[in-house]
Amino acid sequence: MNNDFDTRLNKILDRLTADDFLSGRGLGNEIPFYAFDYPPEFESRMREHIAFLLQQLPKRRPGLRVAHINLFALIVQYLKERGFYAKALDLQTHKGDAALLKALAAPLDAGKLAAAFADQARPESQDLVLASGIGSAYPLLRTHNLLNNLHHRMGGTPLVLFYPGVYDGQSLRLFGTLQDKPYYRAFRLVA
Repeated sequence: MNNDFDTRLNKILDRLTADDFLSGRGLGNEIPFYAFDYPPEFESRMREHIAFLLQQLPKRRPGLRVAHINLFALIVQYLKERGFYAKALDLQTHKGDAALLKALAAPLDAGKLAAAFADQARPESQDLVLASGIGSAYPLLRTHNLLNNLHHRMGGTPLVLFYPGVYDGQSLRLFGTLQDKPYYRAFRLVA
């Protein structure tokens, strides 16, 4: 499994800098959403590789405009900006996770988070957007809900989701076990 993961990691930079990838050629009018799924136990290596990609992309493709959004950091920032963060921590401490999830359901609606994502990523000003932090954001955010709400916000800008789990081209399974609703609109970034 480790060799397969390394092989797939080594394909990412070439894929992200390819002309056909960045221009959306060959998608047949599909939205340019991609998933790089990986075993959750390799999370720390994936984070290191994302940092490597962010350093190498401008060297490999000068002038390429890239945004990276960590979904967990986005949620924390979103809650702080709305004055909910300290209250959420207090609620979780005194009433537990279930009460916190219930209280945050409306403030963390996927449509609202998609708007915050688009505000931070500014896809109209980018050539590529990378998204990570999915495992850390669970259960506050469900990936398929976010992606469905990002369709009209991303335009033709490619979005790459680094996903700790399994994406088989039809469904997302966070951590390889948690079944999400079917999501058919993304392509696997590399095989």
